[in-house]
Amino acid sequence: MKIPTLRQKRINLGASGYLLKSSAAAELFTAIEQALAGKTYITPLVTKGMPLGVFLRDAVKPGMEKLTTRQREVLQLLAEGRVMKEVADLLHVTARTVAFHKYTIMEQLDLKTSAELVQYALEHGMLKKRD
Repeated sequence: MKIPTLRQKRINLGASGYLLKSSAAAELFTAIEQALAGKTYITPLVTKGMPLGVFLRDAVKPGMEKLTTRQREVLQLLAEGRVMKEVADLLHVTARTVAFHKYTIMEQLDLKTSAELVQYALEHGMLKKRD
């Protein structure tokens, strides 16, 4: 599992942008414009040439550090509305294994219902927005 940097953690906590003290003044205006447009701006000095999407994707969401990669896969597929049998087929495991992962996830994240599980996935950017 990739450990998020302090900068990535700040973005995950809701920051609209991230600049360095050494960033140019013009970059500040760009960051403000992006934030007002509902976008995230990270100075290229921080991402070190990495595309912003990759930088943000690699950041671990709050609470997500408790989950394994497989648990995140199960969570995303279930939150997308797939049934356990379908998730099992996609991941080449049994439905019982999917159920085990689901309830382990719920326990680790202190969630009580499937609806809370979906809400968690939505709040943590695991679902793609539909147009």
